[in-house]
Amino acid sequence: MNSFTGSQVAGAYTRGDFFFANAKHTILGQGVSEALTELDPVRLAESVTKALAGSAVPVAVGVLPFDTSPGTRTPGHLIIPRILHRTGPVLEAMPREVLAAPLSTRSVPSPERHLLAVADAVAALADRRMRKVVLARALDVDFADAVRPEQIVRNLAKDNPRDYTYAAALPDSRTIVGATPELLLARRGLQVISHPHAGTMPRSADPVADRANGEALLRSKKDHIEHAAVTEALVETLRPFCRSLDVPDEPDLVSTPAVWHLGTTITGELIDRDITALRLAAALHPTPAICGTPTDEARALVSELEPFDRGYYAGAVGWVDADGDGEWAVAIRCAEVADTSMRLYAGGGIVPESDPQAELDETSAKFQTLLRAMGLDLPR
Repeated sequence: MNSFTGSQVAGAYTRGDFFFANAKHTILGQGVSEALTELDPVRLAESVTKALAGSAVPVAVGVLPFDTSPGTRTPGHLIIPRILHRTGPVLEAMPREVLAAPLSTRSVPSPERHLLAVADAVAALADRRMRKVVLARALDVDFADAVRPEQIVRNLAKDNPRDYTYAAALPDSRTIVGATPELLLARRGLQVISHPHAGTMPRSADPVADRANGEALLRSKKDHIEHAAVTEALVETLRPFCRSLDVPDEPDLVSTPAVWHLGTTITGELIDRDITALRLAAALHPTPAICGTPTDEARALVSELEPFDRGYYAGAVGWVDADGDGEWAVAIRCAEVADTSMRLYAGGGIVPESDPQAELDETSAKFQTLLRAMGLDLPR
């Protein structure tokens, strides 16, 4: 099937499979040869390396949860598929999938409560001497019939060809599906690459307003502070693993169909070839881009202020092979799909300069990635 196109592979995805597509390639894992589930991500990386050494399919695929700290109740979950298809990117035009209209939608928390949570977070940053925390909100959507993640995946791949479109089965029979612009970590031989994103402005259908939003992001002191917290933490985590690191002085402007971001491409050369992509992802995750800094204090504040367990939202999704190479993307712009319901997530980085209304608007813009794929508008 590797002679098939990326679009044909996307068309072959069904619920329960693993799907991962970006501008370079498309990966589809079908069936389960072996499943590996661990609460400790480092131990999981070691187990995966051992399992791949004797596997007929030399690639493991799956997800890490948001919370990987000691005492977490949500495990990392990888599988070695029975069949692996790998081909080029999704380039050809695909017909748009039409999803059924939902029965109901509900914001969790309400927009008004999220405004209060952001204000509480700003106050807590000062009281606890923290630099940043990331707060998320969710949309619960209910349908009359079973949700088909296949339809969402194909629309996401069609809408976001430069991003990482993904779908992965979770241990509790749900499916996480999304399209993220953010690369946590890629390893190819001794080369490592990370492309953190932090700092956001919405896109606009008006070209003049759209360009102005991007330029405003490049000038925004608040967003540069938020972005610096992320890149500095990633560099410090990667430094012990790398012989050399290259870090640009200033971030670039990065676009998705829904938002503008500040992004920095960090590259390095590994000291030890035995350090796999999954082991590096476990070391880097969670970054300040999706948790905050300092990490432990930010994670505790997230638990205090968010009225839900994130589960695999803001975790990591990707693959690693028997040579240790692989790619791990940050699991944002996503939804967890159950039978006849799904929960969408969107978050934003809170720093001392944050304005609650601006932060609410940012999450609304980020919801558009999934809502567009579902043919929906943001509920008021």
